[in-house]
Amino acid sequence: MRARLLPLALLLAWSAAFASAALGTSLLVYDDHPGQLYRLWHVVTRGPAPWAWNPDWWAGYPEMQFYPPGFAYAGSLLHSVTLGALGIAGTYQAMLWLIYVAPGLTAWLALTRLTGNGWAALPGAFVALTLSGGLASGVEGGLHIGMVAARLGWALLPLLVFVLAGWTAVRPPLASAPLVALVVLTHPAHLPTAVAAVILAALGVGGERRKRLVAAAFVLALAAAFTAFWTLPLLVRLAEARALAWGALQPELLLRPLPALLAVAALIAVRRSRALSAPAGLLVGALPLVAAGLVALDALVVEPLGLRWLPANRAVDGVAMASVLAAGTVGGRWLLGLTHMGAPRWPPSPPRSGAPRGTQAAPRYSNSRLAAASGVAIAAAVLLSLPAGTLTLWARAAEWPAWEPTARGLRLTALWDALRAAPPGRVLFLRSGVPLVYGREWYRPHTHVTALTPLFAGRAIISGTFTHPSPVAAFFYRGPRDGRAPLRELAEQLDGVSVFGEPLATIDAAAFDAVVDRLGISVIVALDEDVPRLRALAVDRTFARRVTSPPFVLFLRSGPAPGAVRLGPGRWQLVASAASPGWAPAGLAYYPLWTATSGGRPVALRRGMAGDLEVRAPAPGARIDLVYAPGPADAAGMAVSVLGAATAAAVAWRRRSAGVRERRS
Repeated sequence: MRARLLPLALLLAWSAAFASAALGTSLLVYDDHPGQLYRLWHVVTRGPAPWAWNPDWWAGYPEMQFYPPGFAYAGSLLHSVTLGALGIAGTYQAMLWLIYVAPGLTAWLALTRLTGNGWAALPGAFVALTLSGGLASGVEGGLHIGMVAARLGWALLPLLVFVLAGWTAVRPPLASAPLVALVVLTHPAHLPTAVAAVILAALGVGGERRKRLVAAAFVLALAAAFTAFWTLPLLVRLAEARALAWGALQPELLLRPLPALLAVAALIAVRRSRALSAPAGLLVGALPLVAAGLVALDALVVEPLGLRWLPANRAVDGVAMASVLAAGTVGGRWLLGLTHMGAPRWPPSPPRSGAPRGTQAAPRYSNSRLAAASGVAIAAAVLLSLPAGTLTLWARAAEWPAWEPTARGLRLTALWDALRAAPPGRVLFLRSGVPLVYGREWYRPHTHVTALTPLFAGRAIISGTFTHPSPVAAFFYRGPRDGRAPLRELAEQLDGVSVFGEPLATIDAAAFDAVVDRLGISVIVALDEDVPRLRALAVDRTFARRVTSPPFVLFLRSGPAPGAVRLGPGRWQLVASAASPGWAPAGLAYYPLWTATSGGRPVALRRGMAGDLEVRAPAPGARIDLVYAPGPADAAGMAVSVLGAATAAAVAWRRRSAGVRERRS
């Protein structure tokens, strides 16, 4: 047992050493992390309902309806299990430790099952743990930059392969359905690979093909039912979000030494797949090719048609993990052949799972030879990764900024104090983040720490966060042009360049004031380096008062901003203009779940030019009550998910009862 667990212990030791250097115990605030922390706080404090309204960003938005909620749900669960002992910030930091090690751990479990040996599984698991290579789910994208959901979902793919590799009868492993559902809830871009894995596993099992495909369809239907509480309202209201279409597939990644080797090994796995027991052979051998075909279909056919909701440059991460598992299986079994205690042969055949005792002798290997061979394989992978930095092997603390030094350097306490003292209304940040080094490049190291303004200053914000799919955010990024088109530029590329689709230096003061009034803005925050280009604010009488809090400069109203006033959860009130009735902006984002009444009578609603909510006032000075509540699509989605859970429970009970009867007989 010790010999089996030693490679896992080494993998975990490396993970702990890296995480200690990169993450430590202080909150990581590099790039997207502050916004991801805010999303965790949103779920912990406002509940897990996808439709729960977030009033703090972009004039309001159902934050977890249009962003995969899996990571925030997992963090909220950890927070509940620990009874809040870690705090929300501590819980988030603990989740970062977990998502760093997760791909390596799950890959080791899958490869141990596929090769029959933990040492043989170690090289592939180490590559899965440390891989970056431009992938959103890698160490750089998924951990350093903060695309945490992508990395967590990526770690679920080997776990799905682990479960599917045990599919030895027509009846599928029931655990595969919730795993596919978790992939969807955590990062839907990995779904094509997950679906391909289920179908290939079904085709690799003995028995009638029709029954196997029906079993695969049952697994996928059950997974769809589990996720309906999120996916059904998402699909019904997809027009209320903007696809994030930035980034493109980079085929040149395959020209790097290590990815090229993984691709070659994955092709070899196709030829060697018959040496594995069903259904692992077809699953491991064909999965990289099928997943690559689906990504090519997405890039060459689906995206050119304008359907940008499943970007190929994100879906390719599933191909990478499938290739690592295929290459890890081929390489691991090759190592077993080299270290076999007897006549050398390749590939050796591990005992079939479920084979009767005494019918097949287990192959004998030298653990010391296997350990040495595994170490050589890892060293070779490291050497191949060095020219292009494909693997992230270590971290310098300066490149992983923590909360305390960043807060001191940016004087965030002074910023929060100034914002708390400002007139009531929203805060407009002219930048999505704050650079951490001097320079002009938009991609230089930065932090979106201003996303935490609602937590530390109690003020709702416009901008100050990473690229966001809300219509109000789209209006901020590009103005009224192409209102429903995908967002093709990162928010950081527009920082200090434009606002509301107009160049920062030439925007008209009157037009600017009309927009900020519509969105209920009372404070404008700029960086000191942007102030010389803010000609509109230099002559603006509405925001004439200025407060300097380096590196920030605040422009303040003389009084509260117009717009609806929040009365409580899901309830706002707007007082119509006393001048004349008509369509009036409410200072909130539009969403179909809004209803309005005045004096007990319904009031008409519509979408405004900025993606905001407009109400038709029945009379001058009328008080209009606004209510936000879930609708029929949300109730239907919940009902389908409950039905799916009941079906799964019934199937599990039936299988358990049948197993008990078989054992008794």
